[in-house]
Amino acid sequence: MFPPLALKTVRWRPFEGEGLEHLTVRAVDGGLRAESTVIGEQGDRPFGVHYRIDLDATWRVRAFLVEDTAGRRTAMLSDGDGRWRNEDGTPLPVFDGCMDIDLAGSPFTNTLPIRRLGLSVEHGRTTLKMVYVPFDTFVPFVDGQHYTCLSPASRYLYEAADRSFGAELPVDADGFVTDYPTLFARL
Repeated sequence: MFPPLALKTVRWRPFEGEGLEHLTVRAVDGGLRAESTVIGEQGDRPFGVHYRIDLDATWRVRAFLVEDTAGRRTAMLSDGDGRWRNEDGTPLPVFDGCMDIDLAGSPFTNTLPIRRLGLSVEHGRTTLKMVYVPFDTFVPFVDGQHYTCLSPASRYLYEAADRSFGAELPVDADGFVTDYPTLFARL
């Protein structure tokens, strides 16, 4: 559905407040690596975050690292089938069944399930468990999300499982979110 990807760089800005995300995704060793720097603010508190996500060729998350300029960090590894462990290899069974991650403050992580699943209009709505990493605490937790294909390879509906938020997400020809209504706009 989406073409193979060798290299892509995109930027988004938040609709409210100051900020910018600069992301590069490139092919590496049979998979992909996404690296990004995000600067922004939560309330009146500015932040600076760097993240790296390693993916296999089918867009399954294999590892991620998130760190901020104050020295906080979190990192996890995945077998690609929904089983997670921390950096020292300790299993994290609370995250069993989570195939993707969602990073607060980045529209890129919505691209992960969109690319990985290749949803079609006929497929209907898909419910997923995500490893969610908020930028204010860096403490990951399980988050339920729904994705629905509204128009193949161009528009998807994202909904929080608790019904607290939903948005139609337009994507480009590579499946990357172009605009995230009320939150981010692509530059």
